[in-house]
Amino acid sequence: QVQLVESGGGLVQTGGSLRLSCAASGRTFSFYNTSWFRQAPGKEREFVAAISLSGGTTYYTDSVKGRFTISRDNAKNTVYLQMNSLKPEDTAVYYCATQRTGRYYYANDYDYWGQGTQVTVSS
Repeated sequence: QVQLVESGGGLVQTGGSLRLSCAASGRTFSFYNTSWFRQAPGKEREFVAAISLSGGTTYYTDSVKGRFTISRDNAKNTVYLQMNSLKPEDTAVYYCATQRTGRYYYANDYDYWGQGTQVTVSS
């Protein structure tokens, strides 16, 4: 029904920037929220940011507020995560996910997931 594909990850130095993209196909217009999660080795999957279907509502985890910006371009069926002032603690595999309804910060409430893209920040 829905397919999500992440891209844009890579290796950057501390203080650098990356922009991740999540391209969606299928019946994406029915989903209220699309979000980014990340998972570092040996750690639980962590909520990063969420955006509503219209783009009018966004949420961020405290550790990325002021540094990351989530946005969307519905004409292109794409959600973005602009990451600035990157730190080594941001190193993780980043996943996008979408939900029709549920808790935006809770991974188990999401219906579809992408394959992930690796972000590595050197110290």
